[in-house]
Amino acid sequence: MTLHQKEEMIKKEFKILKNWEDKYEYLIDLGKKLSNKSPMFRSEDKLIHGCQSQVWLEAKLNGSRVFFEADSDALLTRGMAAIMVQVYSGLFPFEIIYSNTNFLYEIGFHTFLSPTRANGMFLFLKKIKFYAVAFNTKVSVRLNGRI
Repeated sequence: MTLHQKEEMIKKEFKILKNWEDKYEYLIDLGKKLSNKSPMFRSEDKLIHGCQSQVWLEAKLNGSRVFFEADSDALLTRGMAAIMVQVYSGLFPFEIIYSNTNFLYEIGFHTFLSPTRANGMFLFLKKIKFYAVAFNTKVSVRLNGRI
């Protein structure tokens, strides 16, 4: 699936939900479905600082694509992390780097999240892009070495 297709799928899911209570419930359900991580996953090097809840993010490069795993100590935050993992996992680093976050505004996250939660979500996205930049360099070096 392309980034655009993933974003459209998320927007459609949120459009179906009638009110913010339903959207919160949906996010909590997504958080419950995020695979359980071992306590070892919740390490300091994966922790995203500045979030209201504790959130951990790990990125791995598989071939030329980036895959993410996340966890949080709060279900709502875990659901938001699940959306970000769903949207950005499996993409090429350059796709992540040049992506925008308009779909989050179209869903309306900025209108129903508290300022601290919204800030945490953008810190999470910033970390995703940070990994993408690092992996893009790695992929470029690898590709240039073959030429």
